[in-house]
Amino acid sequence: MILLAEALPSTESSAIVSLCWIAGAAVLAPVISRLVRGAVPGVVLLLLFGVALGPNALGWAGTEGGVELLSELGLGMLFLLAGYELDPRLLGGRSGRTAWLTWLAGLVFAFGLVSLAASDTDFAARIAVAIAMTSTALGTLLPIVKQDGLLDKPLGRAVLAHGAVGELGPVVAMSVLLTSRNVGASVLVLVLFAVAAGLIGLVPQRMLDRLPAFGRLLDKTNGGADQLPVRGVLLLLLLLMMVADEFDLDVVLGAFAAGLILRRLMAAGHPAVESSLEAIGFGMLIPIFFVVSGMGIDIGAVASEPLLWVLFVAFIALARGLPVWLSERYIPHGANLTSTRERTELALYAATGLPIIVAVTQVATSSGLLTEDLASTLVAAGATTVLIFPFLARLLHRDESQEPSSSAKP
Repeated sequence: MILLAEALPSTESSAIVSLCWIAGAAVLAPVISRLVRGAVPGVVLLLLFGVALGPNALGWAGTEGGVELLSELGLGMLFLLAGYELDPRLLGGRSGRTAWLTWLAGLVFAFGLVSLAASDTDFAARIAVAIAMTSTALGTLLPIVKQDGLLDKPLGRAVLAHGAVGELGPVVAMSVLLTSRNVGASVLVLVLFAVAAGLIGLVPQRMLDRLPAFGRLLDKTNGGADQLPVRGVLLLLLLLMMVADEFDLDVVLGAFAAGLILRRLMAAGHPAVESSLEAIGFGMLIPIFFVVSGMGIDIGAVASEPLLWVLFVAFIALARGLPVWLSERYIPHGANLTSTRERTELALYAATGLPIIVAVTQVATSSGLLTEDLASTLVAAGATTVLIFPFLARLLHRDESQEPSSSAKP
């Protein structure tokens, strides 16, 4: 037995060691976040733990032995849940169209800022940074907005509209602009993927509509050892990630599409699997993704150029937050925020971005568009927005609530 153990490769044991440290980080992150009363969000702590555990610091954990695969599944689950939470109605109507125009204007503005700051940088690299700077972490913001009781208020609805576009827009832009194909070919491939995703989503929808026995089977196997609905959702996720990969698109787009399909299926009144998916996602896979993403951050590279770090944070605020503020002030869409403070709160929330920044930098570094050092600084800037911007927005909200007349300000 000893000789057999010595003969076996050590990859599995190193993977188990890595996962053990990652699991410890996943347990500690929410505990510490609660102890500091949410001053440091759990997702930021996961990244920081990843930095500490990774090869650029202590070196106690790595991505070998399947850890990287689990991280990619975590990325897929993150965007599946993001797509599931996205209400398609937020993307339409006057407010939705305004949000789309605002995001596009912000993307052009971000590209201009990056071009001014680094005119000698490759065009595709500038596009990648611009896409990252115009994202919104709606999944991160939802618990904050819910906790503050803003969902049913104009500010909360505005956060949802701009957040929805700030998630979907960058995902689509990644698939169109960060490829080796020209824009026309990329759009064609994107349309073909949309058709394929629609056909894939149509199969379970038709089965549920035309085969009542299938719906009853899902009801009977919704718990216990079978968990058929959850297994079906995981199959849907992996299938669409595979299709996106076959189309040479980023798997994030496939995961997002799976979430949109899932929302439509569950809206028809079929078995609710949301709590089970959140348990799998936020309980296991998504923390692995963020800790592994933190492992890729070279804190030394970030610390060596603190001005670039601060500059990225400022550029994100300008490129994403400023257009949102201006659109609420000057473009009427029937539900504009009238208070200057509320517009500022909305701008701060809209400029809060991390998950998509991590996804964009992963795609860009794997394609050779960004260096590891630059990607580390950009992710650190995204983590800073999650740490600072919602905090500032909540401070403004508290001040506003203490001044009853503030809502009447122009």
